[in-house]
Amino acid sequence: MNNFNSIINSETPVLVDFYADWCAPCRAVPPVLRQVKDNMGDKVKIIQVNVDKNPVVASKYGIHSIPALFLFKSGDVRWKGLGVRQASELEKVIEKNLTN
Repeated sequence: MNNFNSIINSETPVLVDFYADWCAPCRAVPPVLRQVKDNMGDKVKIIQVNVDKNPVVASKYGIHSIPALFLFKSGDVRWKGLGVRQASELEKVIEKNLTN
């Protein structure tokens, strides 16, 4: 949990993918995240959190459905979305939070 908190407290937006190994839709998210990272580079940090291995973090953020994507900046939740999202949508959300 402490490591997670140190990551999300960054001034750089952090996109967190909450997933589980058994979740079929969750397998569609990593290629989208790679595309976002390729397009945005150092403007965003992207991490994945396995909800089965990190139940405290999942519980703290009320993760009941996966895949769930959260955007953090300076420790605050700036955006959240459920399900597989398109890279273009995620990039717009991140861009909006670069200066805010």
